[in-house]
Formats: sequence, C-alpha cells, structure tokens
Amino acid sequence: MHPAYFEVRFRCTDDDIVWPPSFSIITAYATTGERWSEQKNRSADMRLQRELRAMQIWMHRVSGYSPSSGHTEPGWAVEMPFEMACDTGRCYNQDAIYFIDGDQLFVSFCDERRKQIVVDGFRTRLDPPMGSDLE
Repeated sequence: MHPAYFEVRFRCTDDDIVWPPSFSIITAYATTGERWSEQKNRSADMRLQRELRAMQIWMHRVSGYSPSSGHTEPGWAVEMPFEMACDTGRCYNQDAIYFIDGDQLFVSFCDERRKQIVVDGFRTRLDPPMGSDLE
C-alpha cells in the first residue's frame, strides 16, 4: 500500500460536525499514481455526490491532504458500511478508501485485497476548517 495513505490528514468546511459512530471516506478523483484532468476529476466527483445523495445517507464534504506534498483531494464522508464503501470506491476507480469506526481510522484497498489496516485515531488527523471552498 502506498505510504501516502498513512500520512493523510483531513479538513472539513465545519468544525461542528456530529460524526456517526462509523463511516467511510470515499473520493472519485484520480487514484494514487494517476493524473486526470481537472474536468475529469470534477465530473467524477459530481457523479459520486449525486449517487450518494440519491441514497439519502448522512454525508459531509471532507478533503484529505498530504502534509509533505501538499496534495489535496476532496471526498465525501458517508455513513456507509465498509464493504459497500469498498465497492463504491472500486466503481470510481479508487485504489483505496478510509473507514472510521469509533475514532479509529483505517485504510483499505477497494479490490480483493480489502481489509482494514489501522492508520491512527481519526480526530488526531482532523484539522480545523480552512474556509468553505470545499462545497
């Protein structure tokens, strides 16, 4: 698994979010190691957003970023079971998703190698919001 998955930090647009007991973080942007045009990234993100909203589940915009490279990727925190999150990530050509249970942050491949690998406590990786440009 790519080391960048283990250095991730997260930002949201609000700091008063009531997080569900367990949830997943899924993105639709270019998977690790690939480069897509900004239009392709945004289009995939909009499709994912519509699909998640149609499910009528709890969701909130969250961005993951690398403190070392500065790479930022918008995604969605969604109240979705682990297996379903992996399946959704795979549908959007994702290598991996994050899963949070309690305050424990896990990462997992989306393919047949899926299993929850401990990263850290989620709240220790959650930084204060930086404006509302993530909507």
